[in-house]
Amino acid sequence: MPRHWSPEPVLAVLLVCTGNICRSALAERLGRAYLDEALHERAREVRLASAGVRAVVGAGMHPDSALVLQGLGGDPGDFRARQIVEDLAIDADLVLTMTRAHRREVLRLAPRALSRTFTLREAADLVRVVGDDADLSGDGLAERARALVRHMHAARPRRAGGQDDDVRDPMGLPPEVHLEVGEAVAEALIPVLEAIVRLGAPRSSSDVA
Repeated sequence: MPRHWSPEPVLAVLLVCTGNICRSALAERLGRAYLDEALHERAREVRLASAGVRAVVGAGMHPDSALVLQGLGGDPGDFRARQIVEDLAIDADLVLTMTRAHRREVLRLAPRALSRTFTLREAADLVRVVGDDADLSGDGLAERARALVRHMHAARPRRAGGQDDDVRDPMGLPPEVHLEVGEAVAEALIPVLEAIVRLGAPRSSSDVA
């Protein structure tokens, strides 16, 4: 029996960067704000978490990233950084990393997560490649989203990866860089979440015919 299985109708998404106090922290809280607004009482059908490959464990969000997050509509609140471990990657339905190096680190920990692990920008591109015509069957948002992830993995040969897949690290850089990075995260993350949210819409009789 494979380790990865989903006993409940909840999609688990894991966001990964280095320290888990800037990029992935902002992505987690920005994604949460978007899902709360888009799905309302059904927002908990998508579980967002984040971690770092060299996390500043227990630290709050970097002040500059927190300020950017607030400008984007998110809440840094009581965020606390944590270190990625094998179980987090194995149990996630979708892992989104900020760089290709982070993706390699995740797969070093959990090689079996390959088909569910992408850089954030890679995932945004693959969602567009898959488009709206793929057969994303399932009984609810989580099942359909897992089908989307499978299609994204299958579509990988149809795009060329490279350094543009990386979201730069703003640590030690001026607040303007944190803003640029926050906007880059939002630009890639929101289309991925929009695609997932659409899968939660009620299906018409023609969709299931």
